[in-house]
Amino acid sequence: MNASGVLGSTASLLRSLAESGAGAVVTKSLSLEPREGYPTPVLIELPYGYVNAIGLANPGLDAFAEEMVELEGLGVPIVVSVFGSTVEEFAKAAFKAEELGGSAVELNLSCPHAGGLLHYSQDPKLAYDVVARVRGSTSIPVLPKLSADSASLIEVARAVERAGADGVVAINTLRAVCIDVDLRRPRLSNVFGGLSGPAIKPVAVRCVYELYEELSVPIVGVGGISSFQDALEFILAGASAVQVGSALAKQGLELFKRLAAGVQGYLERHGLASIKDLIGAAHRR
Repeated sequence: MNASGVLGSTASLLRSLAESGAGAVVTKSLSLEPREGYPTPVLIELPYGYVNAIGLANPGLDAFAEEMVELEGLGVPIVVSVFGSTVEEFAKAAFKAEELGGSAVELNLSCPHAGGLLHYSQDPKLAYDVVARVRGSTSIPVLPKLSADSASLIEVARAVERAGADGVVAINTLRAVCIDVDLRRPRLSNVFGGLSGPAIKPVAVRCVYELYEELSVPIVGVGGISSFQDALEFILAGASAVQVGSALAKQGLELFKRLAAGVQGYLERHGLASIKDLIGAAHRR
C-alpha cells in the first residue's frame, strides 16, 4: 500500500494507486474538522530522504465523503487514516471512516510534528484508551500507527493489542530538525518535522522485528522501502504487509508492480509457494 499522507488526498490519486498495482490504498490522515496545517516551508529533500511538517492539513471527514463516493467499486481495500485531539475525537473519526465506506481504519497516534498527537504513541494507557474506544465504535479492522520515537514501543504495542487492535502499523516518521547554516535558523516553519525515506529503514525494520516477537496480531511495515529487497527485509522481520511512501516520489507509481514482481520472483527462485512462508522467517534461525 501507499503510506498515509502520500498520494492519498483525492479520489483520483487513490484510484491511480490501485490501478498501478497497490494491494490496498491509504488516505491521508483525516480529522473531524478541516485543518489548515503549517505555512511553508513544509518539506525538505535530503540525500537520504525527506523531512516534512505539513501539519496534518486536510479537508475534514465530511468533505472527504465526496472522494469516497468516487472510489466505489475500486477493487482494493481502502484504509482511512484518522486522528483526533481527544480519545472521543478518535472514536468519532473512526466511526465516520466506517460510515464513509472505509475497509479499515488506521489510527495516526504518532505524528512527530503535530502538537499534542505524538504523546498517544508514548503512553500505553492513552494508546489503550484510544484503541478501546475506537474498537467500541466501529466494526472494521483497527490499525494503530506506532512510533519508534517512543521509549515504550513494546508496552504501547501490547496495550493496543489488549485494547482490540487488529494489527499495528510501524513506523511513523521520526522527529527531526534541519538548520539553515546561512540564515542560522530552522528550515521548516514548524521547526520540527518527520524524517522519512531510506534513512529510517533500519530503525523501522528493528521495530518490526521486536514487535513480531511480542505481538500476535499482524504488522504492517513502513519506512524507507524502495526495492523488493527492502520489502523482503520487513517481511522476514515479521511484517505481513508493507507500505511505501518517499520512494514513490523518485520511482513513480510503477514501483508497486516492481515490488510485487520482485517478491514473486524471489519466491519462485527459492521454491516457496507463498509469501506467508517468509513472514518472520528471520526469527527462525
